[in-house]
Amino acid sequence: MTDREAVRGEPARGAEAPGSGRCTVVVLHGGKAEGREPARPWQPAALRMRPFATALRRALPRRDAEIVPVRYRYRGWNGSAADPLRDALHALDALAARDGERPVVLLGHSMGGRAALRAAGHPTVRGVVALAPWCPEDEPVAQLAGRELVIVHGDQDRVTVPDASWRLLARARAEGTRGSGVRLTGGEHTMLRYAGVWRQLAVGAVTGLLGAGPLPPEVAEGFTSAEPVAVGAGRTAKTG
Repeated sequence: MTDREAVRGEPARGAEAPGSGRCTVVVLHGGKAEGREPARPWQPAALRMRPFATALRRALPRRDAEIVPVRYRYRGWNGSAADPLRDALHALDALAARDGERPVVLLGHSMGGRAALRAAGHPTVRGVVALAPWCPEDEPVAQLAGRELVIVHGDQDRVTVPDASWRLLARARAEGTRGSGVRLTGGEHTMLRYAGVWRQLAVGAVTGLLGAGPLPPEVAEGFTSAEPVAVGAGRTAKTG
């Protein structure tokens, strides 16, 4: 299935009718700290999220959900410009104008995880699933109050900092976020190692937050655990 990514808020069509489903999953890929060159759908950061979008389509029939990938204008975050955040918010505004207050879950990886965390204050957003997110120490969390948040981070990540994710999760919980943390033992930033486990956890978290299926047990346990719940490397994630 070939996606036509959303650019500056134009919803993806793919094989789904515009406005199909009772909820929306917005998929936000990674990038880099600085870069004004155009984002392209064949770049590795964008390709990395295609299997997640495909798995979500299989798990959520189009009568239940529309899957909307977003392609940014630029590859970089670009400091205070926060360009991917602007693109994500533009997409959410466009979807809200088209669909009203249909609930949205944001799924983001790396820089896209940062954009998802920042965009959580949009009135249509119900929850965020952040995979190996980029979490600077001064990242705001007040916008996550009243939302559900799942963070999955591999403990072998050398690009973004797993402990920074857990610190952000703790701060978000203090602001009134219902949050879960899952630590993938042996997982690294590209999500290629143990790719099936990454997808199972991400898709299960998204469908669970939307009420379209059970949460993976590790994610459910994470909501009540003070520490991130470990998923062992090299084995299939438990299913509920």
